[in-house]
Amino acid sequence: MLAMNYRGPYRVRADHKPDPVIEHPGDAIVRVTRACICGSDLHLYHGLVPDTRVGTTFGHEFVGIVEEVGSEVTKLKVGDHVLVPFNVFCGSCFFCQRELYGNCHNTNPQASAVGGIYGYSHTAGGYDGGQAEFVRVPMADVGPTVIPADLHEDDAVLLTDALPTGYQAAEMGDIAEGDTVVVFGAGPVGIFAAKSAWLMGAGRVIVVDHVEYRLDFVRRYAQCEVINFREVDDMALHIKKMTDWLGADVCIDAVGCEAAGNAMQTLTGPYTMLQAGSATVLHWCINSVRKGGNVSIVGVYGPTFNAVPIGNALNKGLTLRMNQASVKRHLPRLIEHIQAGRIDPKQIITHRVPLEEVADAYHIFSSKLDNCIKTVLIPPSARQTRAVAATALN
Repeated sequence: MLAMNYRGPYRVRADHKPDPVIEHPGDAIVRVTRACICGSDLHLYHGLVPDTRVGTTFGHEFVGIVEEVGSEVTKLKVGDHVLVPFNVFCGSCFFCQRELYGNCHNTNPQASAVGGIYGYSHTAGGYDGGQAEFVRVPMADVGPTVIPADLHEDDAVLLTDALPTGYQAAEMGDIAEGDTVVVFGAGPVGIFAAKSAWLMGAGRVIVVDHVEYRLDFVRRYAQCEVINFREVDDMALHIKKMTDWLGADVCIDAVGCEAAGNAMQTLTGPYTMLQAGSATVLHWCINSVRKGGNVSIVGVYGPTFNAVPIGNALNKGLTLRMNQASVKRHLPRLIEHIQAGRIDPKQIITHRVPLEEVADAYHIFSSKLDNCIKTVLIPPSARQTRAVAATALN
């Protein structure tokens, strides 16, 4: 099969690899029809995630058709069109029983750090991902969800990570009616966090970034105010000026370890790796939120330490919440929002690229070229199926 193949930092290509096979009676094989490149894939692409091995296939956001099921799979059948949450989870451990699917204790040998994730290094279980023609889906009765007939496939693929992660970011902020919410990051997750903040009752939403085309997009898509941090001397002071000197009620970190905006953080983080990435946005969140406010973190950081102003958080009485999204928990509510027309996820897709051109797709997304916000990879078999269907209709 054709699959994305990681060859080292900033080097990926499309290669032919052996087709995945059923390894356990609970497995399914899914023929991928859509796979996104996620902002967190860029942390792998840039060589910032430990134990990312040459030969790995990335991709934790994908949808497809069930091609084969193991003998113990009872809830899926061949031909089902499914979306697959990025979490690999068992559904039965202590954490899954509490719907903390991102913290599953049975799907990653290093589960004390994180649960299993498709295509996200051996620190997350070493599973191959969905930027390929086929993917093995373990515990297939638990994770995959059959896509409702009235849900567009492009909306479905964004329900595997980006939208639920943005939604959970807003949820963890515990937004009260009328709250001022500041979202750091105008990438897909930040865009969905801003949109979700309104759904949860925010009275004011402000998004911070430095990429003008993304700020223009989120201003229109999420009807929010925007700040270009390149035009601000002191972020915390600026936010306080905008909020009657109190600070925001809720601050959301939707950026993570590759945040720009502070030369020392960039030097000690992504460049020299003296800490687990740049902590710039963590500083901005803690220092910009009001006393007694909430900080929600969904930006990805490495497993080692970051230097953060924890004393400021203590003295301000802040609540800090963070986690990988529990995608499956959010699906019923988010599908309802999409079907009701309250949110249209597919609007953020700017690029649809053949899987064969995965190297160009990563370069465009990583370098923020061509006004790229979200890239979807389409395998050749999916394109052929669509072409046959179009011919039949004609």
